[in-house]
Amino acid sequence: MIPAMPVSASASRRVSSAVLRFGRRAVTGTVAVLVLVAGVWASWGAAQHVMLPKGRERGTVEVTRCGAGSCTGPYTPVSAGSRPRGRVVVEDTVAVAEGRTYPVVVKPGSDDVVRSGTAGVLYAWVPLGGALLLASVLVAGGLRLTRAAWVLAGAGLALLTAAFVAV
Repeated sequence: MIPAMPVSASASRRVSSAVLRFGRRAVTGTVAVLVLVAGVWASWGAAQHVMLPKGRERGTVEVTRCGAGSCTGPYTPVSAGSRPRGRVVVEDTVAVAEGRTYPVVVKPGSDDVVRSGTAGVLYAWVPLGGALLLASVLVAGGLRLTRAAWVLAGAGLALLTAAFVAV
């Protein structure tokens, strides 16, 4: 039988340091991916109606009244098969102002609408822009991948800036 060789203290420290480094990277990478998935999930609720309008009712809404987080106004159809409505509801955001008319898509089975067109698409993806910025901090700090972090931050900043300009 061959006797077991004793492990030196420095070798033990190197192994534990490597394990801790791997654990930090795994946890930080997982959190960064979860932040990005949450950004897509939060954006998709409105983006699906704007980006996939085929078969949905499209038209315009003239905002007549705003309050309590939503604005209302009459809906004028543009697409075939869409019917006029006396009152539809659109979220009250910085993207909607009283007295203006906006192109919209009606959410199926309701009187809720979301903005359409370029401004609507960009505005729907704003949560993803914020998630990209947050993930860039995680990637830079926790994973030490500065180039990837700059790409994520640049994409998030570009998306948020484009949405601000379009709205």
